[in-house]
Amino acid sequence: MNYRNIKDLNNTILQGLSMLPRDFDLIVGVPRSGMMPANLIALYLNKPYTDIDSFINGHIYKAGARSQFFEDSDCKKVLVVDDSIASGSAMKECKEKLSHLEEKFDLKYCAIYTIAGKEKMVDYFFENVPLPRYFQWNILNHTTLEKACFDIDGVLCADPTPEQNDDGEKYIDFILNAPPLFIPGSKIGTIVTSRLEKYRKETETWLAANNIKYNDLIMLDLPNAGARQRLNNHGSHKAKAYMSKPYVLFIESELAQAVEINRISKKPVLCTANFEMIFEAESFMYNLKSGKHLPFLREAALKVRNRLRRIKHSYQMG
Repeated sequence: MNYRNIKDLNNTILQGLSMLPRDFDLIVGVPRSGMMPANLIALYLNKPYTDIDSFINGHIYKAGARSQFFEDSDCKKVLVVDDSIASGSAMKECKEKLSHLEEKFDLKYCAIYTIAGKEKMVDYFFENVPLPRYFQWNILNHTTLEKACFDIDGVLCADPTPEQNDDGEKYIDFILNAPPLFIPGSKIGTIVTSRLEKYRKETETWLAANNIKYNDLIMLDLPNAGARQRLNNHGSHKAKAYMSKPYVLFIESELAQAVEINRISKKPVLCTANFEMIFEAESFMYNLKSGKHLPFLREAALKVRNRLRRIKHSYQMG
């Protein structure tokens, strides 16, 4: 699996920006995955920007102005940008859609990511990334999510506050009314959570209310939150479910658990706290120790400290 997040996208564009001519008058993004890289390129080149349909209708966005219409004479050389090429069908469709404008404009085409053999479909490309691949900006709509496991708290919904996490009425109210976070557009293979089995009904009610489709829901069969805290097997519990089927991805919110799931399963884990993909736990931890992820490490350490305080508080209250 190959993975690129928004930080990677930005860095790739910056590293390859010099290959783009500076005489483009307009940057056009291919909805919807091409809009972000097109916007970045337009910002760095200080050029006006729009999407394909707005371009066809003569509607663009310029620096210092929300929007305005333009004359054909204003924009002669146009760069059309998409995020990637796989089969090439989307780029072909794009070219067909704009074919009637070829006499008015000098149209050039760009893709940030391509695969070997498809480079000639565009005038400019930035990087070859082989299949299979995931991108942060469309992973939640990927058709292979049925081969993935998802955590709930911190992924599908926000984490409960210490006050809500009372293993009682407040917690039940939280589960039923939890703010949604990253809701996938495709069906999930298995949802794996450290929530207790006794909250299955409330959890299923929330999942249905938020139109989240899935095959299985695995929870912890323990009597109470105290027993869960003493057992402290969140990572191994999730890794076991991940390894039980030929799944290719686990989406987890906490860094420590993501590293543990990867260490046990030897399979990729996407951490939504920073949207980095963990392929090898040992290598990832080395990067943490060497300072590569130092800002995020500080944030993760604060979360661990706060969690320990919540656990201590719960024991004192109990």
